[in-house]
Amino acid sequence: MFFHIVLERNMQLHPRYFGRNLRDNLVSKLMKDVEGTCSGRHGFVVAITGIENIGKGLIRDGTGFVTFPVKYQCVVFRPFKGEILEAVVTMVNKMGFFAEAGPVQIFVSNHVKIQKDSEVRLKIIGTRVDATEIFCIGTIKDDFLGVINDPATA
Repeated sequence: MFFHIVLERNMQLHPRYFGRNLRDNLVSKLMKDVEGTCSGRHGFVVAITGIENIGKGLIRDGTGFVTFPVKYQCVVFRPFKGEILEAVVTMVNKMGFFAEAGPVQIFVSNHVKIQKDSEVRLKIIGTRVDATEIFCIGTIKDDFLGVINDPATA
């Protein structure tokens, strides 16, 4: 589900950010560009935990921008088939319900009365990975799965 991995990215920086704060400007731009994004291969980038290496910059012809290869450590969230997640129901229709577990939206086909804002424990039974998103299908038909907090009874 959560992994700590090392990734690389080429960062372009405008000349106005050059100076003694070059590294800080590069790191803050990296965090702004990368945190919260989704890569189909690695999953959702939750947080950057450290910078391993910033390579030598390469000046782009005609623009003045400089491209820096940056190697960084980050925490990513990637759900897999068979995992058990706790999620919050966001929408209910006659076919089932949609729930969210962090940035992942999961559809569960059901015949159980569930309402919006309920908290459920579900099992991932399938995933589909796009370039920028991960879609999951889940089930609550297994031992110890189902509604764990119903706002109607609170």
